[in-house]
Amino acid sequence: MNNKDTIHMSIKEFKENGYKVIDWIADYYENIESYPVLSNIKPGELRKNLPKSPPQNGENFNNILSDMNDKIIPGITHWQSPNFFAYFPCNATGPAILGDLLSSGLGVQGMLWASSPACTELESHVLDWLVDMLRLPKKFKSTTSGGGVIQDTASSATLCALIAAREKISNGKINESGFDDSMRVYTSIEAHSSIEKAVKIAGIGSKNLRLIEVDQNFAMDPIKLREAINNDINNGKTPAFVCATIGTTSSTAIDPLKEIGKICDEFGIWLHVDAAMAGSTSICPEYQFINDGIEYADSYCFNPHKFLLTNFDCSCLYISDKEALIKSLTINPEYLKTEVSDLDTVFDYRDWQVPLGRRFRALKLWSVIRYYGISGIQSHIRVHIKAAKILSDLIMQDNRFEIMAPTVLNLVCFRYKASDQFNTLLLNKLNKSGALYLVHTKLNNKYTIRFSIGQTNTTEEHVVNAWKFILKTTEGMEKDGIK
Repeated sequence: MNNKDTIHMSIKEFKENGYKVIDWIADYYENIESYPVLSNIKPGELRKNLPKSPPQNGENFNNILSDMNDKIIPGITHWQSPNFFAYFPCNATGPAILGDLLSSGLGVQGMLWASSPACTELESHVLDWLVDMLRLPKKFKSTTSGGGVIQDTASSATLCALIAAREKISNGKINESGFDDSMRVYTSIEAHSSIEKAVKIAGIGSKNLRLIEVDQNFAMDPIKLREAINNDINNGKTPAFVCATIGTTSSTAIDPLKEIGKICDEFGIWLHVDAAMAGSTSICPEYQFINDGIEYADSYCFNPHKFLLTNFDCSCLYISDKEALIKSLTINPEYLKTEVSDLDTVFDYRDWQVPLGRRFRALKLWSVIRYYGISGIQSHIRVHIKAAKILSDLIMQDNRFEIMAPTVLNLVCFRYKASDQFNTLLLNKLNKSGALYLVHTKLNNKYTIRFSIGQTNTTEEHVVNAWKFILKTTEGMEKDGIK
């Protein structure tokens, strides 16, 4: 046991073990490049090395740290490696980790303003900061009819926006009587899969989701959107929700918000904007073009845990009509009623999300913004976007490869000019090497390798060296006669 007099860890032991954990994390970051980026263990391998039954008596914390090294680390894919180029970045930084530690230490459950006022008010304040930092419309500030809230991921943010739109257009009837199967939702064929998931969860049904064709740059075609809306109206259906994307997952395509927004305004349709990864870049004046037309949006989300140096999970949802969201999600049993809940100056954030409980996520976001400042965050973003441009130029200089989509921000999409089979084998060889980690998509129905740059400690040197390794691997395949 940890203490003879109590089953709990004493303050003294907590301090001792806390220092060890911080040291362990620091050592991990110092040595992270020595690990294969992609874990190479086989399914079930970790569980075979774990005891079949939990311990009857408590163990020393040193044993837990020892097992972290011997058992857990081999099964980790190292998202914080500077050679992690898969998916989109999932940043972690010192200030964010320490802010999260403070949150864990406080153990706050911030479902109501009254259950911890600082949890709510810091969140509102930091999200108002971000409205100014990202040059978002003032209607998203908490001092207006709108406001912001931190969700876990963009999937949850989109779901909440969809539910709010659903209830607004039905005047709350769906919450009372269920779904009437007449609503339609629209997004592009390149939009994130979370849109379809949200449609299913919200009871609208995937058959009522309209996937709109895209242009040559993989952005939603407004003409096709208008055609789909008119067709549904002519068939007695109700267009309810359009989700436009700033930075699609496959290629970081940016939907034309202004044209889409005008259509939504004309037909009275809720416009939600998903800027999960790319949204952070608008903190830089030169990338604020991504928000052209954002004034038409009824809701907007982006993930600081992707490109704003804040560790997972942290997704910011903004809404221009907070009452639409609150009315959609409010349940008010007697045990949750407080003296201040009816005040206009108080937010009970449990009414802004699906779960009742909520963590003090604002602490890590607050820590990041204060530690780096606007200029520090701008510098981080610029370094990675510049590295993507350098990589794109290197690829274009080699006529064996082709760029598959415009390099707008920090994602480069490319392929070797050969069969899909060759590119699949190339990607597998690269990932199995442990030197880096990449994933693929399909663009114009061709197997495409995605090279996503944005991990906190990635430098231009890491990117250039990764490209050299790709070339070396490719040349080995060519010598082996693989086509």
